[in-house]
Amino acid sequence: MNKNLGSTDRVIRLILTVVFAILYFAGIVEGGLGLGLLAASAIMFMTSLMSSCPIYSMLGMSSCHTEETEA
Repeated sequence: MNKNLGSTDRVIRLILTVVFAILYFAGIVEGGLGLGLLAASAIMFMTSLMSSCPIYSMLGMSSCHTEETEA
């Protein structure tokens, strides 16, 4: 899998993961919306760890700066 997430994108995803998890486990957001946020946080956490987002790949996007894009 090609890396297509830059540092800033990965940090933002990790911050959102923590916020969504806190909202769910603190009982602030419950029910279907809470489970949806929890699922979204799990997906963002995994994509952040892998530095690759399948949606970015499908759309041909990348926030990862490589030597090729800087030249």
